[in-house]
Amino acid sequence: MDQLKNHSTLPGSVRPLGFYVNGSMRDAGDRETLVREAPGYLVPVSEVTLCTTSDVDDAVAAARGAFESGAWSRCDAAVRATALLRVAAGIRERLDEIAYWETLETGKPITQARAEIGDAAGHYEYCAGAARMLHGETYNNQGDQMFGVVTRQPTGVVGLITPWNFPFIVLAERLPYILASGNSVVVKPSEMTSTTTLVLAEILAEAGIPDGVYNVVTGLGPVVGQAMSVHPDIDIISFTGSTATGAAVLQATTSNFKKASLELGGKNPQIVFADADLDAAADGVAFGLCFNAGQCCVSGSRLIVEDAIAERFTEMVKEKLARVKIGECLDPDTQLGAIVSKQHHEKILSYLELGTKEGAAVALGGGECEGLSGRYIAPTVLTDVQPNMRIAQEEIFGPVLTVTTFGDAEEALKIANDCQYGLAASIWTKDIDKALTLMRGVHAGRTWVNTTIAGGPGQPMGGFKQSGIGREGGMLGIEEYTEVKSAHIAIGQRTNWIA
Repeated sequence: MDQLKNHSTLPGSVRPLGFYVNGSMRDAGDRETLVREAPGYLVPVSEVTLCTTSDVDDAVAAARGAFESGAWSRCDAAVRATALLRVAAGIRERLDEIAYWETLETGKPITQARAEIGDAAGHYEYCAGAARMLHGETYNNQGDQMFGVVTRQPTGVVGLITPWNFPFIVLAERLPYILASGNSVVVKPSEMTSTTTLVLAEILAEAGIPDGVYNVVTGLGPVVGQAMSVHPDIDIISFTGSTATGAAVLQATTSNFKKASLELGGKNPQIVFADADLDAAADGVAFGLCFNAGQCCVSGSRLIVEDAIAERFTEMVKEKLARVKIGECLDPDTQLGAIVSKQHHEKILSYLELGTKEGAAVALGGGECEGLSGRYIAPTVLTDVQPNMRIAQEEIFGPVLTVTTFGDAEEALKIANDCQYGLAASIWTKDIDKALTLMRGVHAGRTWVNTTIAGGPGQPMGGFKQSGIGREGGMLGIEEYTEVKSAHIAIGQRTNWIA
């Protein structure tokens, strides 16, 4: 239950967190724990249980038992749909509480957290309908003596590893799709942001999800995440996080050749042409940079702008960024929140130092925000950036924008694609020919035209190149967690092989 009814002040005590297996919440017992400090306030807010490999085994066994029982995996899709709608309603009823703890542990602004929790409920509502639509195929074209059927069935036990930057919405972009297709799941949230994943366990139970279908094992990646990746009784691993860790997860899956769905890093271009609505584009670039303080895999961190307007447009972006409200995370007016950890804060600052060494100029920002109790970095614009610089190639994961110019659409596309990543891209132009050409040519699993970081649950998401494999969301996101079975059914008398 929520410790605090007033979701505008800091909690009076640290919230102890257990873990959740087979329908019951278990406390830490003699296990080690980790105290989570709110990055926006630098005060302790939650205490996370560091689970063991034995705990992973228990959770996987519970998930396997639930799957084999058929209570969820073989039930009528209408039962799943009804339960998922109840989950959505439960999320909306507890929206303020969930958003509050999301803000405390991640450092994001409360208004952003509330919007994300509302969007999360939408994914469960979408999947309630999609659960009824999951279907196979028939092949009535093989003659009178053969009929073909292709079915989709749940794969089994899914290991789901979620990130610290969007713990609840990323969970919502995966879990209801996993559940809609009839699977059971073991979730490992980030040790920095575990509270809301455990709150969801209560909501799922109240909605009628059977015991063992949803399990949460908290703890460290090298222990819990690794145990899940190599576990012989987990059939699919879904991981969202850095490309380096994703590569390690993918390598670990060879232990039993489990399927993998990975959404990894991004170095996403914002391509702005001279014929764009420049005020709208400048606002979009500012939003794409500051959303979640740039700690976002689809953050638009590379501005690629046409030569003819580069100086003017950069000034427009700077003017927008100078008016971004930076402040207390629980203040509804705040637009840019805190940096998640001391280690990550130092990493971002090291990239700013690297940028100046590489020859970039600091046109705006360039350091920490003064006068705030937490870890905050001002929106930063780096100009004179060449495409081969490390600051233009590597994921900084903070509110840092690099500016590179181009002469024509062909050069813009070349610069945009000259990167190991291919997660997202935004194109700003009023010329439909340019928009379609760039949209088709850019290496990005999610591409926006005259907008950025937008869209709902109906369309799939995922990356090209080193930004991942597989797709989440939409019907593809449900099919991702199914096995395809092809059946040939003989009709009539068999013609004997042996006379």
